[in-house]
Amino acid sequence: MKVSCIDYSATGAFSKLVVDYLNRDAKLQPFYQHFPEVSAFSKIMEERQYPAAQRQVLVEELQRQYQGVEVPEAVQANISALSQEQTYTITTGHQLNIFTGPLYFIYKIVTAITAARALQQAYPDQTFVPVYWMATEDHDFAEVNHFTLFGKTYTWESEEKGAVGRFATDGLNEILDALPEQYELFEEAYTNSSTLAEATRKIVTGLFGAYGVVCIDGDSPAFKRLFIPAAQKELTEQASYKAITRTNEALQAQGYKPQVMTREINLFYLDNQLRERIVQEDGHYKVLNTPLVFTEAEILQHLQEHPERFSPNVVLRPLYQEMVLPNLAYIGGGAEVAYWFQLKGIFEAFQVPFPAVMLRNSAMYLTKPNAQRLEKLGLTPLEMFREMPELKKRLAELLNQEELSLEAQRHALETAYKQVEELAQSIDPTLVKAVGAEAQKASQSLQMLEKKLNKAIENKNDTAYNQLANLKDKLFPTGVLQERVDNLLSYQTNNPDFIQHLVEAFQPFAHQFTVLQED
Repeated sequence: MKVSCIDYSATGAFSKLVVDYLNRDAKLQPFYQHFPEVSAFSKIMEERQYPAAQRQVLVEELQRQYQGVEVPEAVQANISALSQEQTYTITTGHQLNIFTGPLYFIYKIVTAITAARALQQAYPDQTFVPVYWMATEDHDFAEVNHFTLFGKTYTWESEEKGAVGRFATDGLNEILDALPEQYELFEEAYTNSSTLAEATRKIVTGLFGAYGVVCIDGDSPAFKRLFIPAAQKELTEQASYKAITRTNEALQAQGYKPQVMTREINLFYLDNQLRERIVQEDGHYKVLNTPLVFTEAEILQHLQEHPERFSPNVVLRPLYQEMVLPNLAYIGGGAEVAYWFQLKGIFEAFQVPFPAVMLRNSAMYLTKPNAQRLEKLGLTPLEMFREMPELKKRLAELLNQEELSLEAQRHALETAYKQVEELAQSIDPTLVKAVGAEAQKASQSLQMLEKKLNKAIENKNDTAYNQLANLKDKLFPTGVLQERVDNLLSYQTNNPDFIQHLVEAFQPFAHQFTVLQED
């Protein structure tokens, strides 16, 4: 496997905020606590106090969640290690996409693995556990119910509502039957699990268990009890709304658009088949689209008795996560990095340490046929980030068949007709208009000839252009990065060591785009 790196800024595929962050632009420094470099983690660990009693809750709940799952030795060792004072987590989170969804789900977890490994090497007296926080409470089913494999999209239909982690796996067998071949791990997980959360844990454990990745489900009464103080403050003071509003204004003043918008209360009410917003109206707390109404005293009592029914939205979920885990860094995609930059004020308001925010690794994966095609065309991986017209022009240069320009002839024609126009003016001014009309016709004819000549050049190189178009589509399906469309199985089917190659290639603290080429 050949591995190379490209600066994120050179690709043109990442937002200004992400590029500015990686370049440590001073404008962004007020919005994060520590830049994610290995040397910063000694200070981050000093700031991260995590009570022993809380560790006990974490370990006991994780052991409960893993009941019924064949737990690899590395995972069990990491769960046990979390009871120790010198153990910390490196966390990523994502929705419960069926069949793992797009590749960036895989890239997130591999980044957590490689970041934990790098820190383990730098700080051998501590233990660093890679964690996948399962977004089981998310209720946007349309975002997780499909995936694309070998260019075909498979969609799961379900009539259930509410938190997707609680959905039964009924109906997924129809997708399994429709796939081009059998995938034992997914078949076992989906046919022998009662919920999507349980199945996803089995899949992630099957793929990453050997690397010690611990899956955590936040839809837990034990964890929600730890969240009670924050939920109460949110209900009575709307602390997150005030904090994020100030931060959004500061971000906008620096020229950045906020990624997520906040509400006065950033909590949902969670129950079977239900996840609806809690709002405050007319002195009462109401659950939208339900008859549920509470006074302040009633909702606070309800919070104490049933904390599991209070679910943080996108604004408070990071805070909840950091209250549950002894976490040092959160790994997310570009959009997640952007919204974490909106949250530092919330963490300060709730007096919770703000973790290092790390951009997950992004990658271009070139299979052997695609790597050979790229080499044959004479192009580089970086050049493939260009738009297609520019790429075709570059290929024409390489083929010594650059796009033809008749600009010099056009200029000569204009000069000739200008002379004729001057002559007409001196002989019979009424002919000037006719000369102009003929000049325009001649210019248009020349333009048409230029197009025909270039079309002839293009036809002459049709094979190369078709290869280029095909390669561009492979590397940027639907015009975006592979990782946003392609599924793990598209690569692992032909390369069983695909994940191991990612683990070997990713360097999360280098902050560069990775290119992997099969030999």
